Amino acid sequence: MNISFTFKDFEPSDHLKGYAQKRFEKVGKFVSDSDEADLQVNLSVDKFRHKADVILNADNIHISAYEDSEDMYATIDMVVDKLEAQLRKMREKMKSRVRSGRGNKVQTNFFAYEESNREAGPTIVGTDTYEPKPMSIDEAALQLNSLDNDFLVFLNAETEGVNVIYRRKNGDYGLIDPGN
Repeated sequence: MNISFTFKDFEPSDHLKGYAQKRFEKVGKFVSDSDEADLQVNLSVDKFRHKADVILNADNIHISAYEDSEDMYATIDMVVDKLEAQLRKMREKMKSRVRSGRGNKVQTNFFAYEESNREAGPTIVGTDTYEPKPMSIDEAALQLNSLDNDFLVFLNAETEGVNVIYRRKNGDYGLIDPGN
């Protein structure tokens, strides 16, 4: 993670620079190990107000935080806490999305009718188990259009429920939403 500091309207001591560097390096544990992450820290003094404005840009993360107080060390502590809280909340949100996606495996059975055995009913000729991908209804329609199948089981990104989109005989599409 690249951390860059900008000091405005004051000359920082070496102790303050080291303290700020050490505190902002803690934020790196929330960001993936890529060098793509940039943390821009702007520290300034306006009369008696010590201000900290922080912008974090990483892969899919764009977070900013602002704090001010009468002490620069306290301001740095508060802005780091605020940034960590935002990152923690974002990480928990991502984990809950992953957890909600688990356990949504779908098993598809393929039936075939035999001419000589019509009275016995359909026979299962194949089984397929897979985890449906989250997508919008429009994306599912495009995906079905590119496949040879007559239906597609997918995880609706809006409702987070398992849906089935199928091709009708007239060429239109139908949607089955069990309404979990």
